[in-house]
Amino acid sequence: MQLRINHVTTYTYSEPVFYALQQLRLTPRSGHGQTVLEWSSVISGGTKQLSFDDQFVNHTELVLVDEGVQTIEIVSSGVVDVVDRHGITGRHRGFAPVWLFESATPMTEAGPNLRQLAREVKSETDSGDVLGRLHALSARIAQSVRYETGRTEVTTKAESALAAGHGVCQDHAQIMISVARLLGHPARYVSGYLMMNDRVEQDATHAWCEVWDETLGWIGFDVSNGIAPDDRYVRVAVGRDSRDAAPIMGLRQGAGTEDLHVSLQVQQ
Repeated sequence: MQLRINHVTTYTYSEPVFYALQQLRLTPRSGHGQTVLEWSSVISGGTKQLSFDDQFVNHTELVLVDEGVQTIEIVSSGVVDVVDRHGITGRHRGFAPVWLFESATPMTEAGPNLRQLAREVKSETDSGDVLGRLHALSARIAQSVRYETGRTEVTTKAESALAAGHGVCQDHAQIMISVARLLGHPARYVSGYLMMNDRVEQDATHAWCEVWDETLGWIGFDVSNGIAPDDRYVRVAVGRDSRDAAPIMGLRQGAGTEDLHVSLQVQQ
């Protein structure tokens, strides 16, 4: 399936910017069932400084915001051809070894709630059926953490989201990553795009997770939707947690407030 994506991110500042630097991971890569047919990123109010592939093979760009501006707009758009591989991404690639995804990060560090969930899933499932156990874990998380926007932040950790009982796709993915690691499976975070069946306009990118299996390689799980990623999903960036794969991160010096607006269209 060919998907056309148009992703517009607009930052508006109440005061002229003295200094700001943005790190972008907005460009999907070809491979693992997807082929980028065309893609471009256009910056208004800022200047690209350099681009590189990070340790996870995420295409990364650094953008310096022009001094004195009060609005910066980032437009990323293109067409990606995606094949349905039933969630199986396959072999590992990149400079970071698989074992790096076994360790907890500050966003996925396990507390008592995550450890309890891991014990329950372990006792209730067959250790010989890895896929069955992981699908059961995904279902348990969806039941325990209701999908609800506006109740968590980008800084919310997996333990806190599980304890609160509500969250969004970032929270679902990081909870599953944490518990999968407790069960002995390397796991990683994926950010990207999802074509919704009931709408074209969206106000955020999507996130899911992948768990490593020695036989199949990386296997995707979208906890929020209860399915394995198919040809409606476009992978953009991966990492140990949401910070490693964040579409945009940055820093700013100066007074005033910052307002963020995202407009996203994903359609066949």
